[in-house]
Amino acid sequence: MLIALLRHHLRPYRVPVLVVCLFQLVQTLATLYLPGLNADIIDEGVAKGDVGRIWQVGGLMLGVTVLQVVCNVVAVFIGSRVAMAVGRDLRAEVFGTVQSFGSREMASFGPPTLITRNTNDVQQVQLLLFMGLTMMVAAPITGIGGLVMALREDVQLSAVFLIVLPVLVISLGLIIARMRPLFRLMQERIDTLNQIMREQITGVRVVRAFVREDQEAARFAHANELNRQVAVGAGRLMSTFFPLLMGIMNLSVVLALWWGASRIGAGELQIGQLTAFQQYLIQTLMAVMMATFMFMLWPRSEVSAERLTEVLRTEPAIDLDPEVPSVELSQGRVDVEGASFAYPGAENAVIEDVSLVARPGETTAIVGSTGSGKTTVLGLVARLFDVTGGQVLIDGLDVRDVRPADVWRAIGLVPQKALLFTGSIADNLRFGRAEATDDELWDALRIAQAEDFVRAMPDGLESPVSQGGSNFSGGQRQRLAIARAIVKRPRIYLFDDSFSALDYATDAALRAALKPVTADAAVVIVAQRISTIRQADRIVVLDEGRAVGTGTHEELMETCEVYREIVLSQLSPEEAR
Repeated sequence: MLIALLRHHLRPYRVPVLVVCLFQLVQTLATLYLPGLNADIIDEGVAKGDVGRIWQVGGLMLGVTVLQVVCNVVAVFIGSRVAMAVGRDLRAEVFGTVQSFGSREMASFGPPTLITRNTNDVQQVQLLLFMGLTMMVAAPITGIGGLVMALREDVQLSAVFLIVLPVLVISLGLIIARMRPLFRLMQERIDTLNQIMREQITGVRVVRAFVREDQEAARFAHANELNRQVAVGAGRLMSTFFPLLMGIMNLSVVLALWWGASRIGAGELQIGQLTAFQQYLIQTLMAVMMATFMFMLWPRSEVSAERLTEVLRTEPAIDLDPEVPSVELSQGRVDVEGASFAYPGAENAVIEDVSLVARPGETTAIVGSTGSGKTTVLGLVARLFDVTGGQVLIDGLDVRDVRPADVWRAIGLVPQKALLFTGSIADNLRFGRAEATDDELWDALRIAQAEDFVRAMPDGLESPVSQGGSNFSGGQRQRLAIARAIVKRPRIYLFDDSFSALDYATDAALRAALKPVTADAAVVIVAQRISTIRQADRIVVLDEGRAVGTGTHEELMETCEVYREIVLSQLSPEEAR
């Protein structure tokens, strides 16, 4: 997964990667050249008292060192830019994929894990790539080159590698093998922490209202402790890495000194050669250390790559085929014919065989008890998910044969939970239509009965909106959400219980002001309050996912028992007439 992911995202940066490899090659060759020059100074300059030789070779060493430093700086600079660019591209691709998800995919993953994957998991892959371009490219060259140069200095002494390398590789391999499952578990524990944190932040009022602060703190502490235990376990394994490496490295140097000293005493080896051999030995072992360090990062990065690939390869249930020609849905005719919807693996359908129509200039209302499928019907019309049976038509076209963007362009949706985005009031209203003028925004606010409180704010349209619109009351958020839909001037308005937070007077005033605006558009309203939908041209009554009645208020009072029960639970018999 990791290699395939990196290969795909490194394709646009092939030239910079080749440049990094070239500079890393040059700096590595320079590094391997220095111990030989050092040996030459000792054997030919110091031992023979040749000061000129020392200056000559010393100057050459200085030049090689400068070249090594310059190449290393350039390689690290370019490599870091490539790693950051790949991280940016990967993050953008994950974000774009999530944007194409429907309700089904969002429910399958859940927001906490999607946030973790687009932040922490991308960071792990980005870190591995950065370390790979700045360290791993040089590691095999240094390791192989150091081994070759050590053989050139003395073949017999190079037998030290036959003892040291297998011990080093086997020891570190066992550590890495145990780290992979810990890293996967660590990412899952981070998901859980994000989930609990998100729930506690968004539900802080409920937590305080039910005096559950201590229990929620304990729940978070438990999840935090589980994450700590996994992190400590991984940390213990990682902590054995460097002591083990340094211990093996120091023992190998001692072994080389002991063996080399005996060969120098026998006249088979010079002091400069032994010094150069030690440096090549250390360089080779350091290369193995760098490679092993990369392999320590690899398990966690591979886990992260698998999680990212899982998101990127998820096919949205809503078909986003770019080859479908674009169409303009300008009439505003809605026909839901025998629609059914069930979640994958669910035993029962959410709705089954539901039909309704909505026409321009008319209002269609949907009522029913909690859980009867009212919001699901609106979601099918807006193509937030697709029917599993029947069909939904807009302007006579099955929405599954139309680009989702074309469907959404024709619809103004006011969701059940009014959501505002961080920015200003004007920014939120222009979500509906980016080119809307200030006059049009004020007109929409007037229709939505929001003009008064916006004008009362010091900055008017430029007044700030905090995350989720938390600096506004529930009724103010709903009115701003309604104004946002009005600014769009769509052909189809979908109101999902959007008047529930309004008092009766504001509700009536808003609906009266809305009539001229929606005179040539279809309006579909989901509502619990009978007064809101009483004057609708047609009312569809849902009960346990099925349509049990369709007609006007007067007709349904005579023919539909479910509707009559809903009405009489809110109005007296005299008021219901």
